[in-house]
Amino acid sequence: MSMMDKLKGLLKGHEEQAGKGIDKGGDYIDERTQGKYRSQVDTGQDRLKEQMRDQDRGPDQPPR
Repeated sequence: MSMMDKLKGLLKGHEEQAGKGIDKGGDYIDERTQGKYRSQVDTGQDRLKEQMRDQDRGPDQPPR
């Protein structure tokens, strides 16, 4: 079991709170780096949120 699978299991049912945490973490990084890496941070946030959405798919369903 990968680390991402373990995180998904822990977050199941708390997707809204996890999404807020991802946003807050990205904002903190942007603040600390004075926006220098804003586009990379935004990409990372989007990918994390996508991973959380994909946790509800079964193993035989294609990715979105």
